[in-house]
Amino acid sequence: MKFGQQLRDALFPDWKFYYVDYSGLKHFMYDGVEKGYTADDEAEFVKLLDGELDKVNNFQQTKSAEMKRRIEYCEKQVGLITANKATDNAKREQLKVIEREIDSVIGEVYELAKFTRLNFTAFIKIVKKHDKNAPFVLKHVFNQHLNSRPFFKENFDELLLELSRLYNIVRNGGVDIDQGKDPQSGNGQNFVRQTTKYWVHPENVMELKLYILKYLPVLIYRTKGSDKPPNPAITSIYFDNEKLDLYEGRIEKSEGAEAIRLRWYGDMDNNDIFVERKTHHEDWTGEKSVKERFSIKEKHVNDYLAGKYTLDSKIERLREEGKKSEEDLREMEALANGVLDSVRTKHLEPVVRSFYNRTAFQIPGDARVRISLDTELTMVREDSFDGKQRAGENWRRTDIGIDYPFPQLPEKDVCRFPYAILEVKLQTQSGVEPPQWVVDLIDSHLVEAVPKFSKFIHGTSVLLEDRVDVFPFWFSQMDRDIRKPSAKSVGISRSSSPRGSFIDIDNMVRQRSGGRAMSASNSQNSDTFENDIEVVVEEEPGEHSSHNEGTSAATQYSHNYEGHADRAADEGTSLLRGTQYSQGKRKKSQSWLQTFNPFRRSEESILASQVTLTSNMPCASRENSQIKRIAVPVRVEPKVFFANERTFLSWLNFAIVLGSLALGLLNFGDRTGKIAGAAFTVVAMFVMVYALMLFQWRAERIRRREAGPYDDRVGPTVLVVVLISAVVLNFYLKLSAGL
Repeated sequence: MKFGQQLRDALFPDWKFYYVDYSGLKHFMYDGVEKGYTADDEAEFVKLLDGELDKVNNFQQTKSAEMKRRIEYCEKQVGLITANKATDNAKREQLKVIEREIDSVIGEVYELAKFTRLNFTAFIKIVKKHDKNAPFVLKHVFNQHLNSRPFFKENFDELLLELSRLYNIVRNGGVDIDQGKDPQSGNGQNFVRQTTKYWVHPENVMELKLYILKYLPVLIYRTKGSDKPPNPAITSIYFDNEKLDLYEGRIEKSEGAEAIRLRWYGDMDNNDIFVERKTHHEDWTGEKSVKERFSIKEKHVNDYLAGKYTLDSKIERLREEGKKSEEDLREMEALANGVLDSVRTKHLEPVVRSFYNRTAFQIPGDARVRISLDTELTMVREDSFDGKQRAGENWRRTDIGIDYPFPQLPEKDVCRFPYAILEVKLQTQSGVEPPQWVVDLIDSHLVEAVPKFSKFIHGTSVLLEDRVDVFPFWFSQMDRDIRKPSAKSVGISRSSSPRGSFIDIDNMVRQRSGGRAMSASNSQNSDTFENDIEVVVEEEPGEHSSHNEGTSAATQYSHNYEGHADRAADEGTSLLRGTQYSQGKRKKSQSWLQTFNPFRRSEESILASQVTLTSNMPCASRENSQIKRIAVPVRVEPKVFFANERTFLSWLNFAIVLGSLALGLLNFGDRTGKIAGAAFTVVAMFVMVYALMLFQWRAERIRRREAGPYDDRVGPTVLVVVLISAVVLNFYLKLSAGL
């Protein structure tokens, strides 16, 4: 679909005169090009473009200020309602009216965010068309004009936070019951998670946020004693060695596979660094995968990794202060020693950095439902495997901070992920269904399910492609558009011409007489809200909560335009491009029996059956391309190995019975019986050898978690033919001797 048609379909009818006149600008430019584009035409085009830019910027600023005033008004009305002497029922009815007004504001915030994104995209596209067709270059000049009217840098986070807080107060009967609560109460040093992950297209991010805050408030963490606004940035440094042992363990889901990272929240000057270890456990072990962490001051990190610093003094101080139990202190000490031991024995060093801005939704103190949304996800190389000292002797590189999109880095060192990451964390008792609105959300058009998505695995597989043999399964999902048709049962829907209920709210707040006045007011206003907006349902930072997203709706577009517009692909271009590849070598451990196993698949057939990936990987390009196999999530439990053993024993049982029959014929039979016994002996030996080879072949494939097939059609067929031949031979010889 052409952008002009897309713009006409997506615009909000009540605001249609305030959108950029994309069609008019395009026609003016093309008409000028046809008759000979002159300097006067260029001056007129720039004048028209500036006029459109002023129109869009002024309208956006006006509507943004209006949203803030409406939110402030609702706050005042909530205060009046809670302070009046009306009955509880009357207050609840009044708060419902406020809630409908908040719904209206939510709808307009959503439309304003979409308005900002569409108009910014329209300006970028029209300037690109101009530079392509006209004899003048406008891009650099227009950038200056655009920066002087930065409507695209509007940060909706402040509105989002106010709406979240206001909605939470109204939802709780006009009282801010969450004030003063510890947002992380209930989270221990070690905690178990059950998390489901999804991708969210940038166009759906704001709609998703506004939908969630209907049910959960935005979770905010502020450092004690600090008045600074919360910074949503989260940065992690992942460790591994040159063989990428930790990567292999995590992608293969090996029992006990570790992931070790150092994480901090907010700016680079944050002095609190969290050392974290994530350990994977298979379900059949009876244990859950767990994340453990402890904090350390930034100035001690290098000494800790070098083994020159211990937590003894910190543990002793915590023991004296009584802030943690003895068990917690022992676990902290064991964790610190365990991480340091892994760093030493496995020769771990910084490999990949992940950066993102997080918006978390959770009722403070209630971890039953927690949702986090990570935007602007970026992975950066930290290793020195190629001889380039990126971090030097330090535990992290110092040439970058949290300045997304990190324009100072070479493209081979950075991977900017195209989607936001939604994590839904539920803690429900066995047999208890999750809330219906959560079920509707994960089944909606807003999200794309990607189970077990890992920032560490994705960043390593893209940035260190030449060192990995296995790619994550979600690579096959990145070559298609994840946007889906809008679902009517979930999301933000609104009709045009929403007119507020300010007059009605005033009248209702003035009524302090209780139910009758409220009832009359409701009946009078029953039609007033008919066209109003309606929201229809269809990491835990641990000690440091996630915050809210710190970028505007169009920030990512502005970054891409200013720094990377020339490299931007067409909207329909696949993220995985190209079809050519060269065959790579793969090392496999093989027993001597497998080497001569006729059922073993050849190296070429194994490679041919894998998914072909090219050097044009998402977020980065590579010089050498190889075939890589994709690791498909396959659960292998002990019963699978036991089933393979039972099958092997069944074959042996058959071979023993057949061999016993053959021995009986050889020892006690006549000449014909001895010949038949010899034939059955050969068949029994063939069965035993075949069963052993088949057992080894299947065991190796199960150990590698290959998807299959595991059956063999040739062996049983040959066995049946040989067995029938032996029986027929016995009958023939016996009948011949009788004649």
